[in-house]
Amino acid sequence: MRENEETWRGKVRGMTDSEVAEFLSLGVNMYLACLTPEGYPYATVCWHEWRDGYFWVIPRQRSQWAEYLAKDPRVSFVIEQPKTLGKVVGRGTAEVIERPNVGGAWVPIATRMSYRYLGKNGPTYLESTMAQPRWLFRIRPEMIKTWQGVGWARHYWVEDSGGPSYEEAHASV
Repeated sequence: MRENEETWRGKVRGMTDSEVAEFLSLGVNMYLACLTPEGYPYATVCWHEWRDGYFWVIPRQRSQWAEYLAKDPRVSFVIEQPKTLGKVVGRGTAEVIERPNVGGAWVPIATRMSYRYLGKNGPTYLESTMAQPRWLFRIRPEMIKTWQGVGWARHYWVEDSGGPSYEEAHASV
């Protein structure tokens, strides 16, 4: 399949920097994994904002995962769009920017998120919770991988396994 060929598969490859920025500007949830004090993985779903090379997340004061991040900043994350199979996968380090507060630097970020995730009614949702304290974390990615399109990355394919070749399996239909 030619790289620029538009098919039902989409672009079967990693994303360019501009495609990553466009993808992360969508209202697509982040699946965030951190570690409990006992060392177990803890996964949650959250809104995020990608800005200045960092992910910004705003947990509620009583979110368990905020306490976990404050104690052990190591995280893994996935942002995935099921309809297109686009995804950004990575790991990084979370930094506490603000402990739970009302009216902090998290407010303009949350406002932008509310529009991105809920559309024009986002601020209506946000306004009713403005007196609820929130944390602000900045996640510095240490590793990011991306993918888009309906197909396998070449490095996963095992040739001579009895099935079609990579090219045959990924041919335009």
